[in-house]
Amino acid sequence: MTDVLRELESEHVVYGWQRQDLKAPAIFDSGHGIYLWDSEKNKYMDFGSGQINVNIGYGHPHVLSAISEQMQRTTYMVPSFPTEARIRLASLVAKHAPGDLKYVFFTNSGSEAIESALKIARAVTGRQKIYSAWQSYHGTTAGASGISGDPRRAYAEPSIPGLNKFHYASCYRCPFGQKGPPGCNFACLHSLRSQIIHDGPETIAAIVLEPIVGTSGLYVPPQAFVQGIRKLCDDYGILLICDETMCGWGRTGRWFACEHFGIVPDILVTAKGITSGYVPLGAVVMRPPIRDHFLSRGFVAGLTNEAHPLACAAGIANVEVYEDEELVARSESRGNFLYDRLCQLKERHPSIGDIRGKGVFACIELTSNREDRTPLAGHRDHVMNISRELSRQLFELGVIVIAKWDFLFVAPALVVTEAEIDSAIEKIDHVLMHTDALVH
Repeated sequence: MTDVLRELESEHVVYGWQRQDLKAPAIFDSGHGIYLWDSEKNKYMDFGSGQINVNIGYGHPHVLSAISEQMQRTTYMVPSFPTEARIRLASLVAKHAPGDLKYVFFTNSGSEAIESALKIARAVTGRQKIYSAWQSYHGTTAGASGISGDPRRAYAEPSIPGLNKFHYASCYRCPFGQKGPPGCNFACLHSLRSQIIHDGPETIAAIVLEPIVGTSGLYVPPQAFVQGIRKLCDDYGILLICDETMCGWGRTGRWFACEHFGIVPDILVTAKGITSGYVPLGAVVMRPPIRDHFLSRGFVAGLTNEAHPLACAAGIANVEVYEDEELVARSESRGNFLYDRLCQLKERHPSIGDIRGKGVFACIELTSNREDRTPLAGHRDHVMNISRELSRQLFELGVIVIAKWDFLFVAPALVVTEAEIDSAIEKIDHVLMHTDALVH
């Protein structure tokens, strides 16, 4: 059967964001908790939580039951018609969102949520320009790709007009050549303020920010940087959009990552962990003044599958799992345990330059010279391609990770145990001998 599937795969299937001559060495069949099984019954630890979205783990019976129950009621509803699932999930999102973020528009993905947020910001402010960080990824659609700094924006260029980039506080590799706070005096913020002034703040609708950057490097900025951006927005009447597609829903040890920085955005965009990937869903969460702008005029976004009943039912059950199993607090404690283990790896491996993370959202950055912070693979693998080899070796040891350039992301489901962390770290420890050899 596997041979037949492989033949059909080769003849018909196209995979996103990869060369089509590269195929996974297995066809996957099932999952439970942090584990996946392939068609040959081999077992793997998924330490990437799918695409850092399966926060509650695979196959949770409470979510599966909720989806099944909703299927018996209705599997679709016209977007303008209310359903119990839509209303209940919106109230749960508002319950856990920070500050007065209380109005929710549901999409099918993070990319669509970003697109909607950009249109909302432009409609509310009457301005056109959008600012976003070079160190970012916001999605695959035209606007979301355009505001991304990640190279995946390439085939969306030339992009929609009015987009501008600034540098995030990626302190390990400061784009301003500084050693990091407090000595740097936050050159990144001063540069952004100057850019806003020269560009004309009255023309800027929004700044889009990942509070903690995802797969562009998992940078955890100083609190003052995020608070500084909030102040810039307040000073110049610019809306702050926080993209918590990846870092939301307990991933960083808080319900939402912006809570680490003591700020509330005007618009919060999220997806991934809202359903843990059981059914696709995204959301745009707004403060009252944003939503009230549309009381007497039409809202500027809408989708055929907006607030899909199956997705909303999955979302309700998923949030109930977070609550009942206290997974957000667990993410914080397991994250501390994970961080300690990763720091121990750094002591043993000269190819590790930096360890970063919050909660069960961590990154190993590799280097060819720890003192000079010289890249090993470099941006876009311009030095050498090592991530594919690391992924291959770990896969052979039964561990699945997300690796890219000099980054090895360690982001298991929030349900991970300390014993499972130790088991995965042992295998990562072994595989990093490969990168150590490259350094020497």
